[in-house]
Amino acid sequence: MIDFHSHIIPGIDDGADDIKETFNLIEEAKEAGFTAIISTSHYWEEHYEVDEKERKTWIDAVGMNVKNKMPEMDLYLGSEIFITSDIPELLQQKKASTINNTRYVLFELPFEDKPSNLKDVIFKLLSNKLKPIIAHPERYTYVQKNPNLLIELIDMGVLFQGNFGSIIGMYGKKVEKTMKVLLQNNLIHFLGSDVHRTKSIYPQIPEALEQLKHIIPKEEIDELTTVNAKLVLANESIDIRKPIKIKQGLFNRFLS
Repeated sequence: MIDFHSHIIPGIDDGADDIKETFNLIEEAKEAGFTAIISTSHYWEEHYEVDEKERKTWIDAVGMNVKNKMPEMDLYLGSEIFITSDIPELLQQKKASTINNTRYVLFELPFEDKPSNLKDVIFKLLSNKLKPIIAHPERYTYVQKNPNLLIELIDMGVLFQGNFGSIIGMYGKKVEKTMKVLLQNNLIHFLGSDVHRTKSIYPQIPEALEQLKHIIPKEEIDELTTVNAKLVLANESIDIRKPIKIKQGLFNRFLS
């Protein structure tokens, strides 16, 4: 499996506190069954602004050390960018990073209020030949209220990454139920840990995978945990499953 979303670089965002925690996280990832981790440290203007050069230095150094102990583990560079109309400029200036220097870019949205410029940002990314991936949509309150919002964005060319922790209720029941519906209706394309601390999500990955077996078929699990991520890392296109429109009334009763 490939962990599509993580905060393992120490001391540059709200992820790993120090290098010891970084190595402990990678060891936990290995034990959970991952063979690769994409480091997606936050890039959020005026909050977390460590540039690509420094983050790449960290990934290269950590990766070299990890290879000596865990030769099967690969580390890749990326960012989780907080939505801004300046994403293409941040990437061009080597402040934020695409996933493994590909056209794929991971960004996140506010949790409570849908950004009014969301479609404009997506259009701008696409016009710059970038492929947008939005992080953990199941955690956004406006997606919980109207999950069909994702279908319109998928039709525009957006992909979505969900969190393993959402499957097992790590962020609450409403997020868990939303995640289940998104998975069942082909609205999630990657899964990631969104790990920040040791002894958090990685030890619970086996439970999340077990729950996943009751939600979607094995072939789809493989796509979300490995196949699609490999295509992204190779900068190749992904043939996604057709999204299924959710009956809003049934969904609202399910969520309550």
